[in-house]
Amino acid sequence: MKNLDAFFKNFLGNSPEWYKIAILAFLIINPLIYFFISEFVAGWVLVAEFIFTLAMALKCYPLQPGGLLAIEAVAIGMTSPHHIKHEIVANFDVILLLMFMVAGIYFMKQLLLYAFTKLIIAIHSKKILSLSFCLSAAFLSAFLDALTVIAVIISVGVGFYGVYHKVASGNSFEDSTDITNDDKIANNKAILEQFRGFLRSLLMHAGVGSALGGVMTMVGEPQNLIIAAQAEWGFGEFFLRVSPISITVLLCGIATCYLVEKYKLFGYGDRLPRKVWVVLAHYNIQKEQKMTQQDRLKLAVQALAGVWLIIGLALHLADVGLIGLTIIIICTAFCGINDEHALGKSFQESLPFTALLVVFFSVVAVIVDLKLFDPIIQLVLAAEKDSQLALFYVFNGLLSSISDNVFVGTVYINEAKSALLSGAIDRSQFDLIAVAINTGTNLPSVATPNGQAAFLFLLTSSFAPLIRLSYGRMVYMALPYTIVLSVVGFLSMEFLLQPFTQLLLDWGWIVTR
Repeated sequence: MKNLDAFFKNFLGNSPEWYKIAILAFLIINPLIYFFISEFVAGWVLVAEFIFTLAMALKCYPLQPGGLLAIEAVAIGMTSPHHIKHEIVANFDVILLLMFMVAGIYFMKQLLLYAFTKLIIAIHSKKILSLSFCLSAAFLSAFLDALTVIAVIISVGVGFYGVYHKVASGNSFEDSTDITNDDKIANNKAILEQFRGFLRSLLMHAGVGSALGGVMTMVGEPQNLIIAAQAEWGFGEFFLRVSPISITVLLCGIATCYLVEKYKLFGYGDRLPRKVWVVLAHYNIQKEQKMTQQDRLKLAVQALAGVWLIIGLALHLADVGLIGLTIIIICTAFCGINDEHALGKSFQESLPFTALLVVFFSVVAVIVDLKLFDPIIQLVLAAEKDSQLALFYVFNGLLSSISDNVFVGTVYINEAKSALLSGAIDRSQFDLIAVAINTGTNLPSVATPNGQAAFLFLLTSSFAPLIRLSYGRMVYMALPYTIVLSVVGFLSMEFLLQPFTQLLLDWGWIVTR
C-alpha cells in the first residue's frame, strides 16, 4: 500500500489528484476502445484526450501526459514509429525554427526591451498601444513566422514583468530574484494583478495580430508555403489572391481590437497602472545613465542582427531555423557571450515546446493512419461546385480549431490537388479552393491554442502562469476575434473572392494555369 501511495505521489508530481486519476483512466480505456469497440472511435477519443492535456496545461505541462498517451498509441498499434518520424521530418523546418529562432530572439532581448520600453512610456493611451501591438505583430507575421513574433513579444513581456516584480518585492533592478514568487509583495498585489491584466491583453492582441498578418503571404504560416507550392503561386500572386479576404479581415480585426479595449469586453481594458509606469520610466532613465559605449555597441549589433533577420526571412535566403542560428552566432560573438552555460539559458524556453510538438506529430500520425478526417474530406469533395468553397472554409476552420492548422491545410490541399489531377474540379475552382483552405486554416483557428502554434507556444511558456493566462481565459479572450475573423472571412469569401479574382484575371495580374 505504501508503494502504491508513493507511486501515485510521484506520478505527474504535484498535479491535482483528479487530474492524475483522469490520465490513468485514459490510459486504461484507450486499448479497450481500440480493440473491442472501434479503431475509428478510439482515434477520436485519443484526440479529445490530448486536447484535454493542452487545456489543463497549467495543471501539468502537456508533454508528460500527452507523451504517455502517444507512447500507448504506438504500443497498441494506432500508428508506428516510422510514421511519426515521417511527420517529424516533414515538419523539420518548424523544429529548427523552435530550436534556433526562439533562442536567437533571446539574445536580442536587450534591444527589444529597450525599444518596447520606450514605446510603452511614450504611448499613454491603452487603445493606441493595443493597436500598435496588434498591427506590429500583423506586419512582422507577414514576413516572419508567427512563432518568432510571439517569442519576441513574450521576451518583452517577461522583461517588463520582471522589472516591476523586483521593485514591488523590495529589490532593485539589478537584483536577481524569483519573479514567480509573490510572497514579498504585500501592498502592491492589486497593482500587480492589474499589470497582469494589462500584459495579458497586449499578448492576446499580438497573438491575434500574428494570425491577421500570417494569412496574407506565402511565408506567413508553414501551411501557406505548402499551399503556394501546390498551386504554383509566387509571393505576389499569393498576396493578391487572398487579399479580398485578408485585407477585409485585417480591417475588421483592428476595429475589434479598438472596441474590446474601449468598452473593456472579454477581459480587455486593463490600463498600465501609474505606479508601474513610474517604475518602467525610472528603469529606462537608470539604464540610459548607466549605458556605456560597450552597451551601445551591443544594441547596434542586435539591431543589425534584426535587419538581417527580416531581410533573410523575407527573401528566403535560408531556412528559418538556420537564420535563427546565425542570429545566435552573431549576437553572442559580437556581444561578448562565450560561456556554454550562458548559451544554454536561451534554449530553456524553446526545447520543452519542441518536445511537445514532436508528441503532437505523433497524434497527427494517428489521425492519418486511422483516417479520422477522411469522411469529412469525401463529403466536401462530393458537394456541388457552388457549395465547395463554403464547405472547405468551414471544415478547415472547425478542424483547425481542434487540430494543427499546418496538418489540416496540408491534408486538404493535397486532396484538392488530387481532385484537380483526376478531373473532378477544374483549375479555376482549384485556385479558389486553395484560397478557402488558406483562410479557413488561418482565421477560425484563433479560437483555441490547439490550432495556432503561436497561441500554444504562448500558453505553454513560462510566462503564461505569471500573468494568469490559462487555456480557458485564452479561449474567452480570443472569442470576439474568433467570431469577427471567422464570419467576416466567410462573407468575404462568399461575396468578394470570385468577383475580385475575375477582376485580377481581366487585368492580367494573375493567370489561370
